[in-house]
Amino acid sequence: MSPAGKSSWPVKFSRLVLATLREIADEGAYHRHLAALGEAPSSAEWRRFSERRLLAKYARPKCC
Repeated sequence: MSPAGKSSWPVKFSRLVLATLREIADEGAYHRHLAALGEAPSSAEWRRFSERRLLAKYARPKCC
């Protein structure tokens, strides 16, 4: 195995871990939201995004 092959798995693994953490923290969803609207990141846009997500999450009636 080449030296480049040995060092590439830690890089791939760290990218996977970071992507997973971004999804958990809603960062991935926020970037998709910005891309869909064509907006730039800002505190006002984050607030709007967060309020929509929380409203959608907690406004739905829970069953049973």
